[in-house]
Amino acid sequence: MTSYIELFGLIVLLMLPFLYESSHIFRYYFKFLIYYGIVSFNSIVLIPAFLFRPCDVRNLLWASTWCHRVTTLIGLRWELRGKEHLEKDRACIIVANHQSSLDVLGMFNIWHVMNKCTVVAKRELFYAWPFGLAAWLAGLIFIDRVRGEKARDTLNQVNSKIKKQNIKLWVFPEGTRRNTGELHNFKKGAFHMAIEEQIPILPVVFSSYCTFLNDKKKILNAGNIIITTLPAISTEGLTKNDLPELMESVHKLMSETFKQTSGEIVQRYASQAIKIKSNSAEQTDDGEDDNTTVNPSPPTTPKRVVETSSPACTTSCDLPKAGSVPTTSQQTKTPATSQAQDIVNRATQIETSAPSEYKDNIKTKRQTLVH
Repeated sequence: MTSYIELFGLIVLLMLPFLYESSHIFRYYFKFLIYYGIVSFNSIVLIPAFLFRPCDVRNLLWASTWCHRVTTLIGLRWELRGKEHLEKDRACIIVANHQSSLDVLGMFNIWHVMNKCTVVAKRELFYAWPFGLAAWLAGLIFIDRVRGEKARDTLNQVNSKIKKQNIKLWVFPEGTRRNTGELHNFKKGAFHMAIEEQIPILPVVFSSYCTFLNDKKKILNAGNIIITTLPAISTEGLTKNDLPELMESVHKLMSETFKQTSGEIVQRYASQAIKIKSNSAEQTDDGEDDNTTVNPSPPTTPKRVVETSSPACTTSCDLPKAGSVPTTSQQTKTPATSQAQDIVNRATQIETSAPSEYKDNIKTKRQTLVH
């Protein structure tokens, strides 16, 4: 019986590389399994250490030191801009857009910059042990989103504490995570807290994940993300009457930054996808006739047109259709995130349709994005 189990295990191990390279669905679940698995394992290891200083936000620095290494394993790269705003030792309310559970991985990569920082999370996460228990011991604040009054009482208790101890409080004002390529409406809680204690709001913007993540189609490829920290917005002298205007101005500022950085990522991916396709076509042409003595002319690299009317505008980029080569006169004005979804799909098609001898080239290109 044991020998059959060992044989089955060996077959599974041998199948893993094939499934990883051939199936984007398997790769999607496998990467998230690595992510959640390592975070859960680190939670078990760190819980005894957290018990020496329970509910201390400095424990999150220990957690980030261990957990940020998952980034390399699943092929993501986080680029932080505006570090000078994030590293200041002051109390503030950080408001950030929320697209995926991968946001937490991005936070792990910049926690050493924030230093003393904690997060407002939904109460349901506390029951996801061992992560929930470790998060509570690390000082996370869990609120009951269904019972609004109880949630407000919890936040009011935290509000004075973060001001006295110069703690940064990270809030996702959209509430629910959505990877739709746009910022959604903000809830009032974070802005109420900032005005009540007269502490600044610090906007943090993650660029769109649409170039590498599609939850509906189960795609998670290697990817780049730009994290932009904007200058702090003062709330001194503001009252509750100024709340709608404050929320609108912060949302507009973050939305413009989101479009700008997402457009930049789309441009990078578009260039990379065209380069990979061009290199594959060039190698195929070189191997068509081994007996020829005439050196063929080098293939022309397809050109891509990118229009940007302003730094914060939607980027326009003409993606090549199947079987066609884009020209400089082709300009299709579509949202940057729609282009990103197209790039994700095309990258997957290239991986599955490319000859086996060129897959190493594709893997090499992907690995350049990893730490």
